[in-house]
Amino acid sequence: MTLEPVERCDVLVVGGGPVGVALGLLLGKEGVRTVIAEREPGLYPLPRAAHIDDEVIRLLQGLGVADAVAATSRTSSRYDFLTAKGEVLMSFPSVMGRTRMGWPSGMMIHQPSLESYLRGQLASAGPVELRSHWTLAALTETPDGVLADLETPDGPRRVHAGWVVGCDGARSTVRSLGGFSLDDLGFDEPWLVVDVLVDDPARLPEVNLQICDPARPTTCVLMGEGRHRWEFMLRPDETPEQAQDPAFVAELLKPWKVEGAVRLERTAVYRFHALVAQRWRQERLLLAGDAAHQMPPFAGQGLCSGLRDAANLAWKLGRVVRGQSPDALLDTYQPEREPNVRAIIGMALMMGRTVCILDPLAAAERDRRMLADRAAGNVPAGPAGYPPITEGCILPGTPAAGWPLTQPVLEDGRRMDDALPRGAWLFRQPGPAPAGLPEDVVDLPLDSPHLADFAPAVAVLLAGEGVSAALVRPDRYVFGSGEAHHLVRAWAGALAADEA
Repeated sequence: MTLEPVERCDVLVVGGGPVGVALGLLLGKEGVRTVIAEREPGLYPLPRAAHIDDEVIRLLQGLGVADAVAATSRTSSRYDFLTAKGEVLMSFPSVMGRTRMGWPSGMMIHQPSLESYLRGQLASAGPVELRSHWTLAALTETPDGVLADLETPDGPRRVHAGWVVGCDGARSTVRSLGGFSLDDLGFDEPWLVVDVLVDDPARLPEVNLQICDPARPTTCVLMGEGRHRWEFMLRPDETPEQAQDPAFVAELLKPWKVEGAVRLERTAVYRFHALVAQRWRQERLLLAGDAAHQMPPFAGQGLCSGLRDAANLAWKLGRVVRGQSPDALLDTYQPEREPNVRAIIGMALMMGRTVCILDPLAAAERDRRMLADRAAGNVPAGPAGYPPITEGCILPGTPAAGWPLTQPVLEDGRRMDDALPRGAWLFRQPGPAPAGLPEDVVDLPLDSPHLADFAPAVAVLLAGEGVSAALVRPDRYVFGSGEAHHLVRAWAGALAADEA
């Protein structure tokens, strides 16, 4: 018997983790009717992701949760890669103050707290609803959308959605039902993750560490307030069941001399993968987060990448749903995001392959070479910068196009994003507004009351690029810069362009 649709929505987000809920909140701000279907009945209570960077903290700022997340997070001044003897192979310093995004370069988080703060925003998020304990069973395309069959505590339900976004993790049902394929980038290693509650922080390292010991490659990192994490690479003769035995874990922790200083919260064995979906959009189905890409955790960018996906996708879906742009705008999603993701995976693989050497002779040669490079000053000062957007919805060839906009912060702590209205921004020199300014672009001449105390900082940004105007997308990436009238025409053209 065919089920009739029980409800309609513009977007069905499958997966109520941080990426799915963030996407739902962003869609709510766009006025998009959104249902978030989450198969679990409640929040997963144990730690998972450990790190978010300054760009993502800025994104959370726009969702109203950054200060709460920061209050339960910790920062590390360095990320050191050490030999088994404790010699430094690589050391990446962190910015503990403010980067150009207006926040520290990274925060070590407690994911359940972050998710709780995000879900707390749903009540005021507009037309967005989270349906817990709803499991996707089938997808059927229609001429104007997708029929989704779901199993719920109240029996089978059907939702008709204009668009479906799979934010449902590494084992994505949307990816499977949609027939999306994955590129395997050649990394598959089993690691034991050990999360602990900290009673005596003075006995734990204060910086993040990778121990490049062929006998047992090990990660040791800060987590959210009151927590710490170790990750131990499993050797070929060790099983997941053996690794999670309390006696086995205690033996692994013994060299750290933390008995009595920590209490075990969780152990889990993961296989660290490097995978990227070949397509991120198929008609009215889209993938985001771990459903679209998976990476080893060494660069701390898994959750960050998923949240960047959400920010990129939300404003575009908003325009398409409102009929302001053709759905071809969604074809810019993968070309904009995939190069960034692949560069991050490349960095994570470099880090992982540096750490995960089990052969003692190969490890000794690695140590010799890297220590010699460090002594000669031939080492990176930090992780390589990830590429900006180079194709898609930008005006290529103009200064700063495709880069995130700097966020000025005043001495009293006020951040520019909080002072300005939602939407795209046109920063420009004072004078008459350019003809044809779209309604969704906020006109911000340097004498605008909206800018007020931020006008001097914005003037410096424009002067630094040698331009009189810059147009910034709703996800705070620079569309392009130059003359205001030219930017307005180019923006309108980029958003109205059809597939042809």
